[in-house]
Parts: sequence; structure tokens; C-alpha cells
Amino acid sequence: MSDIKVNGTFYPTSFILVGIPGLEGSYNWVGGIVCLCYVLALLGNMMLLAVISASSVLHKPMFIFLSLLASNDALLSTCIVPKLLSVFWFQKRHISFDLCLIQMFFIHSFTSLESGLLVGMAFDRYIAICQPLRYGSIMTNTIIVKLFIVLLLRAAGLISPSFILIKKFPAFKTNVLAHSYCEHMAIVKLAAADVRINSALGLAVAFMILGVDLLFILVSYCAIFHAVFSLPSKDARLKTFNTCIPHMCVFLSFHGLAFFTFLSHRYGGKRISPYVHIILADTYLLVPPMLNPIIYGVKTKLIREQVWKALSTYQSPHVK
Repeated sequence: MSDIKVNGTFYPTSFILVGIPGLEGSYNWVGGIVCLCYVLALLGNMMLLAVISASSVLHKPMFIFLSLLASNDALLSTCIVPKLLSVFWFQKRHISFDLCLIQMFFIHSFTSLESGLLVGMAFDRYIAICQPLRYGSIMTNTIIVKLFIVLLLRAAGLISPSFILIKKFPAFKTNVLAHSYCEHMAIVKLAAADVRINSALGLAVAFMILGVDLLFILVSYCAIFHAVFSLPSKDARLKTFNTCIPHMCVFLSFHGLAFFTFLSHRYGGKRISPYVHIILADTYLLVPPMLNPIIYGVKTKLIREQVWKALSTYQSPHVK
């Protein structure tokens, strides 16, 4: 079934992804960078999952959260990269209407889940540092499972209305999507209808996810820093602070890119070129999943030790 055009409006069965306007001559290089980020993200996150699952010493709440984050990062990357590469390398720009909405739903759901997991990890660090005697009774596997279910329901509950409202649009002004993947506001702007509800809903969802989550993380770290600087020993302060550095780097990179992308997309207007918007949006989804396992692998001593142990075990049978 082909797209139907009536009185200048479309009833599309598919969208055409533009990619990154202005960089068409560099698509091979852009695709190579995207592919490299994807490979590094998959390898890094799969390694984290393998090491955490195989090492009983890592079966602790902090590392359970990290394994959930690694799984989410791998799925988030897989949601976007195959279609990006088909656009950049093979010029296959068409994506069916329903598949586009499904991609949009999963991208925004996984980013919501990512933000929520970072809140959970901040809470874990808060309890470990500020309430150490109660840590074992508070941070149980049951609590982690319940929190994860709540985060899944939050993601599905907040993203689903946007999916439903787009499906109800009577027509679209064009089926050319000025983006490299199916992003909510990029689709909404194509509608030949009143989009104020969609725009307001997008703002509300962004606030309830990114805004509220970032507030919780900042409050947690204010309490953590107060507790750390109250420790009498300099070595104790440094050791405790070092346990927080990986998580701080991860949430700053994720939420920093998220807010910069969101604000520039909505309020940058003509002052920011369209290709800058798209590059920022791609970076927001590609870079954190690639960096997270590197940050945790380098800065977390227990993970480094288990990785070296696993490599030594693998190599030892081959050493004569």
C-alpha cells in the first residue's frame, strides 16, 4: 500500500528519514563512527554482564543495577543503530509508519528506564554511605525487582499516550522526517493537525522523567557529599568518594546530553542548524551506552579485578 496524498496532506504508510542534512557527502564516515560506537557499546556491555553474572563477589545491589543498566544500553543501541546504518551506508531511508512509531516508543522507553536506573544507583550509593548499618536490610533483591518493575511501568505509562495520539492524527503535511531516527517531536511536527496537546505532553514527560530523576540524584549526592566530608579520615573520605565517581560520570554524561539535546531541539530555533540538532540527538543515544562500561570498568576496582581474573583464567590453559 502506497502513501495517499489528498489536498496537499499525506496519509502515509511510511516515512522517509532524511539522515543528517548537510553531511550527505560524509555518510560513509558517519556510518563508520556509528558502527564503531555500536560495536564498543555491545562488547563493553556484554562483557560487564558476563563478568557480573560469573563472579559471585559482584552479586551485590550496586552491580545488579549496573547489569540492568548494561542490558538497557545494549537494547537502546540496537533500537537505533541498524536503521542509522541503513540510512548512512545503503541509502535505505524508508521506514514503515508502524515500525517508526514502534522505534520511537522503544527509544523513549529505554531512555526513561536508563534515567530511572541511574536514580536507583544514586539511592544505592546514598544508603551505602549515609545508612551503612541498614544497607543490607534496605537494599534487598526484592526491593530492586520492585523498583525495576515500577520503572518499566513508568516508561510504558508515560510514553504510550504519545504513541496513541500520533496514531490518531488524521493526516500529515509530508512524510519526509527531518531526522535520522523516529523521534517524537520530529514526527509530531509533520502532523496536519493541532499538536499543542502532543507538545505539552512531551514537555510533561520530559519533566517527569529527566527533571524529577535529576532532582532525586542531586539531592542524593548532596546528602552523600555531606556524609563524605564529615568523615574524620582523609583516606576514608577519598575511598568513599572514589566509589561514587563512576556513577557521577555516567549520570552527568547522560543527563547533560539529554537536557542539551532537548533544549536545543525545542528552543534553539534558527540559531542552531538542523544538522547540529540531529548530531546532538544521535550522540545522546550512542555515546552513553558506549562510555558507561568503560567508565565503570576503569573506575571500579572490583570489576577490574574480575575482568583480569577472567582473562587470566582464559589464557592460562593456553600457556605451556
